[in-house]
Amino acid sequence: MTKSKFWDAIIVGGGVIGSSIAYYMSARGMKVVLIDRDRFGQQASIAAAGMLAAQAEINEAGPFFDLARTSRALFPPLARDLQALTGMDIGFTRKGLLRVGITSADVEALQQTIAFQHSVGEQAEWLSTEQVIQREPEISRELRGAMLVEGDGQVDAPVLSIAYAKAAVALGADIKEFTEVRSLLIEHGRIAGVITSEEVLRSDRVIIASGIWSGALLEQVRLNCPIYPVKGECFSVLTDKPLISSTIFSHGCYLVPKKGGRIIVGATSKLHSYDRKVTLGGISTLLEAAKKLVPSIVNAEWEKAWSGLRPQTLDGLPYLGEHETYKGLYVAAGHYRNGILLSPITGKCVADWAEGKSKKHLSLEPYRIHRHQHISQEKVGFPT
Repeated sequence: MTKSKFWDAIIVGGGVIGSSIAYYMSARGMKVVLIDRDRFGQQASIAAAGMLAAQAEINEAGPFFDLARTSRALFPPLARDLQALTGMDIGFTRKGLLRVGITSADVEALQQTIAFQHSVGEQAEWLSTEQVIQREPEISRELRGAMLVEGDGQVDAPVLSIAYAKAAVALGADIKEFTEVRSLLIEHGRIAGVITSEEVLRSDRVIIASGIWSGALLEQVRLNCPIYPVKGECFSVLTDKPLISSTIFSHGCYLVPKKGGRIIVGATSKLHSYDRKVTLGGISTLLEAAKKLVPSIVNAEWEKAWSGLRPQTLDGLPYLGEHETYKGLYVAAGHYRNGILLSPITGKCVADWAEGKSKKHLSLEPYRIHRHQHISQEKVGFPT
């Protein structure tokens, strides 16, 4: 086993979070290496629909809402910068999101959410059934109205993840795919690098950003960050002309329009499953839900189906921060369904930590990495 050169940072995990960190650190002149046990962007990132729903699902003020809104605001310049560096279009658009109401209880809850959004200075409005149909003629006449959020947009999630990595390389980063990190390297009470199946990589900063696979490495430094998989199945269809223009969101189902008449429909939710198989039951459930929202989708051409494993935590918030004992070891994992949305702010935060800066206008206390230290890992079932 040979020794490697010294790096400013080693990033373990080549999904959208790890690749974002590599990009933002490289943009600040740091020499980093990005490592993944597989090909980059092949876990949760490749399966995501790419919604930037900073408002659609949040109905109370707090640190997570602030984090989501701050991250959403970073996408317009990010899209331009990534295209300039890589030539890749991440598909950033803002054509609005409709969270539809099917029952009277839905209507009441959505109108309360609109009132909250107005109270914190955000835009959201209620559309009657007639107004929704005027905006989206193919939508079901059975709906009772919808909350329109103009500020929530979308990106092409798989392209975003790869664009981050390619931009990092363009800025001087190195990448190592199909490379498994077997252990952390600790010397004199602090992080000193990692040991892979092929070599030793040295750095006084190591960032663990490997989603559901983070637990085994963190156990080596007696850190318990319970992260478990939530399997999500999706499918996509093609239409000759655009069927919808807005993202349509309801309980258990969303429809996200993409370029070329493509629509992504998702997503199922199965806890504690590492099985990536796509099931007939999951797809049929989504299809029935999609038909209730946009009946004419049954005439669309089938394209494909897929699944991904989203990294969930016990309280639904990601782990962000530095190890209390082993300095230089950071965790950025457990973003669940918000990895795409939170990728730019996560990358910027980690780059700030590396430079000794802090986000004074953002509270990261709820995301501290030691908050579940005394909870048994048996409750979440770490992968072996």
